[in-house]
Amino acid sequence: MKWMEGAKQGIVVAGGQGEGNGLTQLSCPQGVVVDQLGTVYVADLGNNRIMRWPKGATQGSVIVGGNG
Repeated sequence: MKWMEGAKQGIVVAGGQGEGNGLTQLSCPQGVVVDQLGTVYVADLGNNRIMRWPKGATQGSVIVGGNG
């Protein structure tokens, strides 16, 4: 989730479609990093992969490992 200052609701920026191995899903995420461009990286333990969501993306991409 991303929360803008003063917002009443957050914005889903990674995952958000329930647990699973699809490109819009995560399973047991363990770590999150956001770079200076706003790209979100998630260590997805349950799927043995690292996912990347560029700013504004509607689905992620597998950049390392993966079952999906």
